[in-house]
Amino acid sequence: MKKFIETIRNIISIEDLRVRIINTLVLILIYRLGSYVVLPGIDSDALQQANNDSSGIAGIINLFSGGAFSRASIFALGIMPYISASIVIQLLGMAIPFFQRLQKEGESGRNKISQYTRLLTILITAAQAPGYLASQVPSNAIDNPGSFFFISSTIILIAGTMFVMWLGERITDKGLGNGTSLIIMIGIIADLPFAFAAEFISRLEDQGGGLVIFLVEMVFLLLVVILTILLVQGTRRIPVQFAKKIVGNRQYGGNRQYIPLKVNAAGVMPIIFAQAIMFVPLTIVSYANSETLTGVMAAFADFTGFWYNFTFALLIVVFTYFYTAVAINPNQMADDLKRNGGFIPGVKPGKKTSEYLDSIMSRITLPGSLFLALVAILPAFAMIFGVNNKFAQFFGGTSLLILVGVVLDTLQQIESHLLMRHYDGLMKSGRIKGRSNLSMAS
Repeated sequence: MKKFIETIRNIISIEDLRVRIINTLVLILIYRLGSYVVLPGIDSDALQQANNDSSGIAGIINLFSGGAFSRASIFALGIMPYISASIVIQLLGMAIPFFQRLQKEGESGRNKISQYTRLLTILITAAQAPGYLASQVPSNAIDNPGSFFFISSTIILIAGTMFVMWLGERITDKGLGNGTSLIIMIGIIADLPFAFAAEFISRLEDQGGGLVIFLVEMVFLLLVVILTILLVQGTRRIPVQFAKKIVGNRQYGGNRQYIPLKVNAAGVMPIIFAQAIMFVPLTIVSYANSETLTGVMAAFADFTGFWYNFTFALLIVVFTYFYTAVAINPNQMADDLKRNGGFIPGVKPGKKTSEYLDSIMSRITLPGSLFLALVAILPAFAMIFGVNNKFAQFFGGTSLLILVGVVLDTLQQIESHLLMRHYDGLMKSGRIKGRSNLSMAS
């Protein structure tokens, strides 16, 4: 405890770090206040009484927006259109030569890609806003429904999304951590106390040892968080030796470093892609007239059913391999090593190094993808055992992975500030020696 207090004092004593923390908190506060500002012309009381859809894609967006989606806030669409635009631009960079050239142009190329991402964000928001107003805002909650309301509200929703995107960029530049990820994390955390309280109250009302069951749930949740941290942080370190060079009277190189290959290099992207595909059966069930087709699709639309979770897990494994293969290029890594005078001990440079790295990635991706699939379907198991629907979302899935990933990333940034000034850090992992400067696998 004494060491922790001393670390907090060290954090406060570093002016740059203190200013970044304050900037982050202020910008997050602005975002949270804006999420409660309802669109003009909407009766918030009538909106609360309406039976809004809290399942499927709507429930996920509402979770990520911290409830702004269900409140018809000016930030209702939140940061999700920007994330969608970023994914589209990233996929275009893998297939279209124009975007591939921009990615190789350094700072100027990244600036152009950022501009294209912002323009695409506006287009996506403009397409989503009318659909959101038509499907999520009932007509009895609108004071004066008409063309002017829909046009003005669409413009406000576009402006709100762009403002949230700007807040995320300011957090990244002037604060701590990745701004976009922090905004999503804050939206998820905002719902956690209410889900926790609802589960606690429901267990207290249970006369058959409900408090004991609640304590068991807390222990299980802690274990899941620990395992998720291991998944996010797990790496296979490949030793790399650099050739010695003598320039004048000094010797350069000759030291051993490591390439950290992540067990889960794909992050949460496989879950997001798989979840998008699993919403297709829900859409078919909603609109299909055929009883046979509806019956077949209903088996894949049950969140707690076997076929839904089996298919969901299988898609996550497939997408993990796909996204890892796209994100990590063993040939480029081998070429970079050879160009910098580095080699893996016992492996010939060039093609043999590429094949060796590819085989290592294939071996570590399998357990990583299986564990990622397990984490993704854990909320379904929690609901089967009677856990509250909202609280069950924190037992795994995208929510937990985002929470763990963002918290660890933010702590590592604080750690780097402390270590730069020769203070003891918050995490022991920050003091591991011999960390590779080769970020090709990250």
